[in-house]
Amino acid sequence: MIATGFTVGRRPAARTASWLAAALLAAACSGGGEPAGDGPAGTPVRVAEVEQVSLQSSLRAVGVLAPANEVRLSFKTGGVIASIEVEQGQLVRRGQPLASLAQQEVAAAVAQARALADKAERDLERGKALYADEVATREQLDDLTTARDVARANLHAAEFNARFARIEAPADGIVLRKLAEPDELVAAGQPVLLLGDTSGGWIVSASLSDRDIVRVQLGDSARVTLDAYPGQSFTATVTELASAADPRTGTYEMKLSVSPDGARLVQGLVAKVEMTGAAGSGVPVVPVQALLEADGSEAIVYVVARREEAEVASRVAIRLGRLVGDRVEVLGGLEAGERVVVEGASYLRDGQAVRVLGAG
Repeated sequence: MIATGFTVGRRPAARTASWLAAALLAAACSGGGEPAGDGPAGTPVRVAEVEQVSLQSSLRAVGVLAPANEVRLSFKTGGVIASIEVEQGQLVRRGQPLASLAQQEVAAAVAQARALADKAERDLERGKALYADEVATREQLDDLTTARDVARANLHAAEFNARFARIEAPADGIVLRKLAEPDELVAAGQPVLLLGDTSGGWIVSASLSDRDIVRVQLGDSARVTLDAYPGQSFTATVTELASAADPRTGTYEMKLSVSPDGARLVQGLVAKVEMTGAAGSGVPVVPVQALLEADGSEAIVYVVARREEAEVASRVAIRLGRLVGDRVEVLGGLEAGERVVVEGASYLRDGQAVRVLGAG
């Protein structure tokens, strides 16, 4: 039983070895493994002509919507915040009270400056009387006059500081951020509120690569879509272009003025920007199917040309540009009218004869 099992097990192995030998022999006789049909007539391929077309210059970017002007609001003097009367995201009107400092210290400073101004005024009046009686000198009278003028100036400064111990909205807008809270001690000039001035309109800030920023000009038109308003687009115009890259990201900032078209816009909405320029001069394009070994901006194609009595495929390196549907722009290596292989290129070698079946 053991011997019989061993004999039966070897017969399939023998048949497999014979099949492999026959296959290798057939491959050797066929000329090194080339596909069936390669012979005097050449490898069958399909080709397409390199076309010269006019492409529109299109650009897409993603940005963030914000008011055109942002104002950091602060107090003229330092002190303790008594109240902040608005919340983040709240719409405000021009002149509306937003925040104020505790008035005790501010009022005390004004009272002190007023008392000193009154005293300086009395001293000057006495000085004038003494000067009239020839008791005081002219120099003493001039010193009293100067002291009175300084005291008046200090009073005006204290009153000015008191007026700016409260914050009012400088324009219609929206409170973007609260940077402090009531009962906090803040220094003079320390930002308390960030206000978006909506009276100046809305902008979209988007970042562009170096290849895109040079294609944009001030005044170019664009179309902006917001996820908050599906199916609706807004007209926009390029108003600012950065002349230097952001050192952190290496990108260039572009700002576009957006028309609300009656929609209620809020700060922070994600905006998709699409720009389409006029059609430029004709550029050569080839079908994507013709590309081999594509790597970034470079690829290989096979160009078919007639040499004597045969059609021959030549391996050509090309530079790629923009992708347009199922075709790609050629920046170098091909000219309009040349024929490239779109089917059968994977079976070809440089300089190999081919048989053109038809247009791809």
